[in-house]
Amino acid sequence: MLKNWIKIFVYNTAHNKTYTLLNIIGLAIGITAVILSSIYWEEENSYDKWNPNKELVQEVLVKINETEIWPYNVAPLGPLLKEAASELDSYCYYSSYNGTISLLVINGKKQVVNNAVVTEPNFFEYFPFEVVKGSVAAFSATKKAVALSEEKAVELFGTTDVINKIVQDVSNGSYTITTVYRVPGKSSINPSLISNDLESQLKLQKNEWGNFNFNFLIKLKNTESKDRILKTIEDINLQNREGQLAKKEGLTLEDYLEKNGRMTTFLQPLEDVRLKAEITGFPEGKANGVFLKINIGLSVLILVLSIINYINLATAQATKRAKEVGIRKITGAGKKNIVLQFIFETSILVFLAFICALALTEILLPYYNVLLNKALVFHLTDFIGYFTIIFLIVIISAGIFPALYIANFQVLKVLKGNFGRSKNGIWLRNTMLIVQFFIATLFLIAGYIVNEQVSYMAKKDLGFSGDQILTIRYLNYEKPNRYNFYKSIRSEMMKIKGVKEVNISSMRIGSGVSSSSGFSIDGKNVQAQNVAIDFGYLDMMKIKIAEGRDLNSNLASDTIESVLINQTAARKLGNKNLINKKFDWNGNTLKIVGIVEDFNLYGLTEKVPPMIFYHPKTISWMDTNLQAISVKIDAAESEDVLHQLEKFWKTKVDFDYPFNAEFVNKEFAKTYASYIKQRNVFAILNIVVIAIALFGLFALSSFTIERQYKQIAIKKVLGASTKNLLLQLSKQYILFCIIGFLLALIPGYYLLQLWLNNFAYRIDFPYIAFCIAFIIMIVLTIIVVFSKSYSATRINILKYLKYE
Repeated sequence: MLKNWIKIFVYNTAHNKTYTLLNIIGLAIGITAVILSSIYWEEENSYDKWNPNKELVQEVLVKINETEIWPYNVAPLGPLLKEAASELDSYCYYSSYNGTISLLVINGKKQVVNNAVVTEPNFFEYFPFEVVKGSVAAFSATKKAVALSEEKAVELFGTTDVINKIVQDVSNGSYTITTVYRVPGKSSINPSLISNDLESQLKLQKNEWGNFNFNFLIKLKNTESKDRILKTIEDINLQNREGQLAKKEGLTLEDYLEKNGRMTTFLQPLEDVRLKAEITGFPEGKANGVFLKINIGLSVLILVLSIINYINLATAQATKRAKEVGIRKITGAGKKNIVLQFIFETSILVFLAFICALALTEILLPYYNVLLNKALVFHLTDFIGYFTIIFLIVIISAGIFPALYIANFQVLKVLKGNFGRSKNGIWLRNTMLIVQFFIATLFLIAGYIVNEQVSYMAKKDLGFSGDQILTIRYLNYEKPNRYNFYKSIRSEMMKIKGVKEVNISSMRIGSGVSSSSGFSIDGKNVQAQNVAIDFGYLDMMKIKIAEGRDLNSNLASDTIESVLINQTAARKLGNKNLINKKFDWNGNTLKIVGIVEDFNLYGLTEKVPPMIFYHPKTISWMDTNLQAISVKIDAAESEDVLHQLEKFWKTKVDFDYPFNAEFVNKEFAKTYASYIKQRNVFAILNIVVIAIALFGLFALSSFTIERQYKQIAIKKVLGASTKNLLLQLSKQYILFCIIGFLLALIPGYYLLQLWLNNFAYRIDFPYIAFCIAFIIMIVLTIIVVFSKSYSATRINILKYLKYE
C-alpha cells in the first residue's frame, strides 16, 4: 500500500511540478518565519534557566514614587534583615558593571577590563558558575580575591593556569586570583572579572539610609517565605528611614507619611528578570518583551497564511484527481484509506518544505541577527521539540481538511465527469481567502504606523540640539578634583583647530545621570535627577530657559547656592513663585534662579524626569559624578578634529583608559534603535505577507476562472463585452478584499494603540493608515485578478464550444 502511495505521489508531482514547487516554497517561507522567531524566543527564555537558585534568588527593588523604581538599595539593610528574618538564607550586595571599566596592571602592563563586578564573598552562592581552575571556597576565604572568566584569563595571561597570581588594580591595589570560571548558559549577569572587595564600601555607608548605591540580592530558604521577608524589609525601612526622617522634622511617623509618603519595596525572582521585569539592575538587562511577542505573533500569522494557501490550492487542485479517487473507491478503497493517503502526501510535502526551511534559516540567520542586533546560533538538536510540534501542526492543519474534502467525492458524479463540488467547499475556500486579506491588511496598517512613529522619534524636537557636539567619557575614576582638572585642560582643548566650545557635566543625554535626590518646597515633594553642569552648558546644547536666568560665572553665588530646575520639577512643586525660592537640599540651603525647558534625557519611551541643575562646586560630592566632557566642533573640520582630540586625550588627559567619544545625536538615536529594527522587520514581513497573499489570490482566481472558460465562451457568443466579463469575473474577489479590510479595522486599531502606548511621546493614531492599507490591497487585488480575468476574455471560443 505504501509503495503504491509513493508511486501515485511521484506521478502527480511529475505532472504538476509548478503546483508542487509553489506549495513547498509557500510552506517553507511560513516554517522559516516560525523557526527564526523560535530561535529568538528560545534564547530569551534560556536566561538563568541553568541556575538552580533561579526561584530562590530575589532582586530587591525600591519604588520611590508612582513613576520611579530603583534597582539599588542601602548598605545597612542587609545585616538588619539577616538578623530579623530567620527564613532568609543569605544576602549579597554587588556593584554592577553597567558602563564601568577596570584598569589592571599585569606584568607591568596596563590592561582595560570591561564587565567587572565588585561584590561580596558569597556571590557564587547566587550564581554558581562552573569552576575551571581554583575554587569558590578560596574566593570566599581570601581577602581582596579576584575570579576571572575563562575567556578573560586566556586574553590577559594566555592560559587559565593563573591561580595565586597577583594583579594590580590602578584604583584599589593588589588582588589575588583564586578562581577561573565558565558561565554555563545565558545569565542575567555575565562578568569577565569578579572581585570580593565590596565590604570596604559597605562599611563606609553602614549607617546611610539615604544612599541607594548598591544592587541588593537576597536568597530565600523557600519561596513560601517571600511575603513574610518582604514585610520584614518594609518594617526595617519604615523604622530606620522614614522613622529617622520624621524625628528630624519633628513629626510623628504618621504625620510624616501623610506629608511625604513612603518608599515601598518589592522582590523580583531571578527567573522573572529577563522576560517579566519592568525594571532590573542586572547588567544584561531585560528583553524587549513586546517586540518578542510581536515577532512570534507575526511569524505565526505568516505560517497561517502559508497553510491557508496550501489548503486553497490543494482543494482547488482536487478536481483533477477526482476520477482517481472515484476509481479507487469502486475498487474497494475506503474513506479512511483515502484520507490517510492524502495526509501521507501532505507529510512528504511538509517534510520537503522543512528541508527548504532549514536551508533558508541558515541563509537568513546572519541577516536576522543584524536586524535584531543579536548573535543567535542555530543548533538543530536544540530545536527537535519545536520542530516536531511545528511539523505536526502543519500536517494536521494543512493535510486533514484537503484529505477529507477529496475523500468525500461522490463516485457517480465523479465518473460521469461532473467534477463540481458542493457550495460548502467553495464557501470555506472563500472564507480562507478573506482571512488572507484580513492578515495582509493588519500587516499593512501596522507597517505604516510603526514607520510613522519611528519617523516621529527621529524628527521630534527633543528640547536640545546635539549637532556636531561630541561627548567624551571621562573615565579616569581615580583622578581627584575632576572639575579642577577639567578646567586645566579646557583652554588647551579650545586651541585645537575646529574646536568651538568645551564643557562638562554629570549627564550623558541618551544615557542619563547617576544620582537623584528628593527635596520639598512648601510641603510638595519631588525626586529629581542631579545634574552638575559648568557655566554655558545649556547654551551650548541650545537648551532654553523658560523662566528666570541661567547660571552665571560672574555671580559668586552661582557656585554656592544657585540652582535651576526643569519644568517637570516645577509642575510637581506647584509652579508658583519658585524663582528665588530657597529650600533645604540634603542639609544645604539652595535657591532656584531659573526654570529650564524640558528636554528628553533618556529617550522617547520615557517621560522627562524632574531635574535639578547646579554648578559642580555647589555640591562638592558631585565632582566624582562628572562623567562627560562635551566638545562642539566645526563640521568642516570634523575628521581632523577627532584625530587631534584623541591624540590630545591620550597624551595629556588619560593615557590609561580608551578614548571613548560619540556624537550626542548618535548616542540619543540608540534610545530608539530597537524600534528602527522593528520598522525594518515590519517592512520585510509586509513584503513577504503581501506576496504570499497575492500568490494565493492568483492561484485561486486562476483555478476558479479556468473552470468558467466554457461559460465565458458562451457569454462571448451571446455578445458580452470584455468590460462586462472583467467585472463579473473580478467582483467577488474585490468584495472579499473589502470584507477582509473591514474585519481588520477594529483589531488593527486596538493592537496598534497598545503598541503606541509603550511611548511616553507618540503620534496620534493615524487613521489615514486604514485608507492607505485599503488602497494598496484593492489596487493589488484588481491588478492580480484583472490580469487573469483579461486573459480569460481572450480565449479561443471554438476550443471550448466545438463539442456543443
